Amino acid sequence: MAASNDTAHDGLVTFLPHRLNRQPVVVRGLTADELWICAGLSAVAGFVVGVPLAWATHSIAMVPTVVVAGVALGVFAGGGFLRRQKRGRPDTWLYRQLQWRLALRHPLMASWLGEHGLITRSGRWTTRRTTRRSRGRGAA
Repeated sequence: MAASNDTAHDGLVTFLPHRLNRQPVVVRGLTADELWICAGLSAVAGFVVGVPLAWATHSIAMVPTVVVAGVALGVFAGGGFLRRQKRGRPDTWLYRQLQWRLALRHPLMASWLGEHGLITRSGRWTTRRTTRRSRGRGAA
C-alpha cells in the first residue's frame, strides 16, 4: 500500500493541526465568547438609552427596539474595532489585556475575582548584583 501524505517514512505524523483548540470566528472576527460580551454590553447600553426614550415618547415599544438596534450596531462596530485590536496578537491577548486593566484600575475587584496571580509591577528589573572592584585580591 502507498503511504499517506500525512505520515513520514518512519511513521511519524507530519501534519499536526495547531489551530485545533482555538475558538472559531463566528461574526466579524469575534469568537463566540467575544460576541456574547459585545452583544451583552450593547444590549445594556441600548436599554439605558431606550428607557428614557420610551418615557419621552410614551411608547414602551421603544425599549426593545433600541435594544435590538444597539445590539446590531454594537456587534457591527465592536466587531470591527476588536478585529483591528486583535490583529497580529496571540489568541489570549484580549483576555490578558482585560485582566491587566482590571488589576491596575480596580485591585480589590481583581483580588475578589481571583486575578491576584497577574504581575502588574512596572519599572526596571534588577538582579540585585553590585559591581565590585577587586582590590588586590589575587589581582596582579
